[in-house]
Amino acid sequence: MGNKLAKPTLLLVDDDKIFGDVLSVALAKRDFSVEVARTTDEAIDSISVNIPDYAIIDLRIGERSGLTLVEHLHKQTNETRTVVLTGYGSIATAVEAIKKGAQQYLTKPAAVDDIIAALTGEKRRPEKTLDSTRRPSVKRLEWEHIQSVLNEHNGNISATARALGMHRRTLQRKLQKYPVRD
Repeated sequence: MGNKLAKPTLLLVDDDKIFGDVLSVALAKRDFSVEVARTTDEAIDSISVNIPDYAIIDLRIGERSGLTLVEHLHKQTNETRTVVLTGYGSIATAVEAIKKGAQQYLTKPAAVDDIIAALTGEKRRPEKTLDSTRRPSVKRLEWEHIQSVLNEHNGNISATARALGMHRRTLQRKLQKYPVRD
């Protein structure tokens, strides 16, 4: 990774302009040299010119999956520490992100300090502890299962609906809803 005296380089890939701008300013204030890409094509162009020390990649970039970009970056180098940041978190996509080369997977909203800790591998004490006896709701489990089966069928809605034994339109309605929070 780069010169120890130079600021570490960071590629931020997010199609949400406001979020990307706010996060890039916050990261720059914490001594990162930030480049922002709004599309996967912009990110690939940036990577071809300069491989960053760190990358923050949104799971959904327009209509495309950020996981393909994670995989592309990992094929270029295994030196870049990558965090997938998403508002659509699921166990299936978290596992897939790690398999494709990401070091961490965080759901939005995430504090800048938590993002930096995930990037650098720093251990942070959680500010709130989770009750280990608390179980996810049935709706959350259903959503997780749908995401897992969808991932197994490479995003093919019709094949996923057949595998789940439900009508394609019903599956599409369920997929349009945001993940259920517990």
